[in-house]
Amino acid sequence: MENDKLIVGLDIGTTKICAIIGRKNEFGKLEVLGMGKAVSDGVDRGIVTNIEKTVNAIQKAVTDCSNMADVDIAEVIVGIAGQHIQSKIMHGSIMRQPTEEEITIEDVQRLSADMHNIVVPPGNSIIHVMPQDYTVDYEGGIKDPVGMAGTRLEADFHIITAQTTAIHNINKCVKRANLFSSQLILEPLASSLSVLSDEEKEAGVCLVDIGGGTTDIAIFYENIIRHTAVIPLGGNIITSDIKEGCMLMQNQAELLKTRFGKAIAKEANINEIVSIPGLRGRPPKEISVHNLACIIEARMEEIIEIVQNEIVQSGFYKKLAGGIVLTGGGSQLQNIAQFFEYQTGLDTRIGYPNEHLGKSVIEEIKSPMYATSVGLVLAGFKSLDNREEEYNRRKANSGHKPKIMQKREMITNNFFKSISDRLKNIISADIGDDDNYNN
Repeated sequence: MENDKLIVGLDIGTTKICAIIGRKNEFGKLEVLGMGKAVSDGVDRGIVTNIEKTVNAIQKAVTDCSNMADVDIAEVIVGIAGQHIQSKIMHGSIMRQPTEEEITIEDVQRLSADMHNIVVPPGNSIIHVMPQDYTVDYEGGIKDPVGMAGTRLEADFHIITAQTTAIHNINKCVKRANLFSSQLILEPLASSLSVLSDEEKEAGVCLVDIGGGTTDIAIFYENIIRHTAVIPLGGNIITSDIKEGCMLMQNQAELLKTRFGKAIAKEANINEIVSIPGLRGRPPKEISVHNLACIIEARMEEIIEIVQNEIVQSGFYKKLAGGIVLTGGGSQLQNIAQFFEYQTGLDTRIGYPNEHLGKSVIEEIKSPMYATSVGLVLAGFKSLDNREEEYNRRKANSGHKPKIMQKREMITNNFFKSISDRLKNIISADIGDDDNYNN
């Protein structure tokens, strides 16, 4: 049963590696049983740059999570991101036998399976094949073709690829940490499960996950994932700007950003000054909060411009009734939602991963910075595409045999039953004639 099923999500990020274990409660909500995290020194912008450091961080995070939940962890669902992630729309089609009455779930799954065999650029591997709209006998715009009559089934697919070496390095780190990776999921897709509602996905929404090394984008429309992108800029680049602009140490710049940083310079008090302890034997350094906000605003303006370009290029800019949902650690910056609204002209809110969360002893888990980690756990209980869940439910209710096969068997059985009945009638008639002849 789902209530007894335990799922572990492992988010291998640029700033932190986080492991979360959870299960579904009696109300269908996610109950988090344990969490562990470690500083990520071996990952840069989603790419593993140091195997040993990454393995050690994974082991620490998983061990802390295991101890908190009092459960041995062997299998995890892993998130992947990075500048190497690419997405494109591809077209696929299959032909069915004219004698087959209706399109079955098996036909749809066969079409999706064929797309895994398409040729991708050398050095890349397919991680997700996500159907868009289907076409049945040249009639397009069909979301769910199962049950329809037709001989030619086509669909546009959103194909997401990643660098093969990046995938191998992640899997190597997980394996060396004595774990097994059951799934590899694009991180913005995982985040969408934890912070977006079905209504937003139906109306049209753009998820912007601002992490430490990257900013991930996922656009949904009519409950279907339409576009994904990964921008190689995140919270760390803002920290680096503050470090250089104010001549501070990295940890001081990060603390200054999180405590006093604002995304809009006009919102900062010109007269407000923050005193930073100086290095050994040196006096404290005074930093203007307004100057700090100017540094942050300049970099955020660049990130928002790239995000808006991705939205425009996707072709869904004027279809996003749900606007933009910001999540990730970078979304906690003051005034960031207002700045996104001002720059893009789209309604913006901060996404917290409590849409599907039940009661939890870990309040920290409700922070936007854990949206991906929570989403990875939810991915073990629900599909990225709602249609996949519906197909699984139909197959479970109808048994393992395809519906079309059941109909064929019914016709065959009726045919043989009809022949059998006729033979009985003929034999009975012959016996009756023999009796009359003998008499």
